[in-house]
Amino acid sequence: MRALEVLDPGRYALVEDLGRPGYAHLGVAPSGALDAASLRLANRLVGNAETCAGVEALLGGLSVRLTASATVAVSGPAVDVRVNDRAYGSHTPVPVRAGQTLTIGTPAAGLRCYLAVSGGIAVEPVLGSRSRDVLSGIGPSPLEAGTVLPLGEPGIPAGADVVVPAAAPGELVVPVTLGPRDDWFDDPARGLSAWWTVTAESNRVGLRLDGTPLRRSTEGELPSEGVVTGAIQVPPSGLPVVFLADHPTTGGYPVAAVVRASALSALAQARPGTRVRFRPS
Repeated sequence: MRALEVLDPGRYALVEDLGRPGYAHLGVAPSGALDAASLRLANRLVGNAETCAGVEALLGGLSVRLTASATVAVSGPAVDVRVNDRAYGSHTPVPVRAGQTLTIGTPAAGLRCYLAVSGGIAVEPVLGSRSRDVLSGIGPSPLEAGTVLPLGEPGIPAGADVVVPAAAPGELVVPVTLGPRDDWFDDPARGLSAWWTVTAESNRVGLRLDGTPLRRSTEGELPSEGVVTGAIQVPPSGLPVVFLADHPTTGGYPVAAVVRASALSALAQARPGTRVRFRPS
């Protein structure tokens, strides 16, 4: 059997694909890779369909052994990639023989690395996806030493054979669309345009921010309503939470704005301490 054996999961590693959209009516979030662009790239480099599942490794540190020859690629932030003792770069296809060990280092910037293996991770899908949803517990469990992941049949790599990784900036200017509850705040465009700092309490559910709290212009309670990935929800503290892929499907706090989908990958790589401000348009 073609398989990948986890020797060391690093800090936190999950199987993720592009998610399971379309189940909000069942209370199931879309989930999937937070930096979907990086997972798509890694899959293309090894000849997979972009929809194949890979491994999302928080701050790298992942070590795996292959039971059969395969092509692998690591994307996300630039990071050291080694096969046994031989060093390779990230963002390029790497040949691995049966029995060899692949190790991903710790990136100097950015947060999440993505490992794709030719054939893709072929665990059993749940609601059409192989992604782990950390809020609901749907999908394969977080990886542990000794976890064995089956692989699908490999394709033929095509296209670019090396890609220059984008640097993860220390500051982000993120485009947003105001609403639907921006009228619950005093000058939300100005408040969101101030600098915010990503906190260590952030995770796959949401990016928690610190800064000057937004002031409410409307008091009272808001009935729970549907929310989408990228929604900027503002609890009573006035400190925004940007919902990411594993967010709840409903929420009772007002949503001041929604992040444009094109900016979500950058937020997925924002470490604690990264400064963020929003650009309403």
